[in-house]
Amino acid sequence: MMTFTVQEVAIYLGVCEDTIYTMVKQKEIPHFRVRRRIFFLKENIDTWIREQATNQVAIS
Repeated sequence: MMTFTVQEVAIYLGVCEDTIYTMVKQKEIPHFRVRRRIFFLKENIDTWIREQATNQVAIS
């Protein structure tokens, strides 16, 4: 089970860290916390990406 930090998931998704913090705050991206630190499971992010792509196809 691989985890990402905010910086790592930002690089993985090709967005800035501020975007990730905003998405976390608005509960738009799957994450979990250990005390004050934010982490992401790679498998959850990959599933979330697939869902986002499916939603975009359905909307178009």
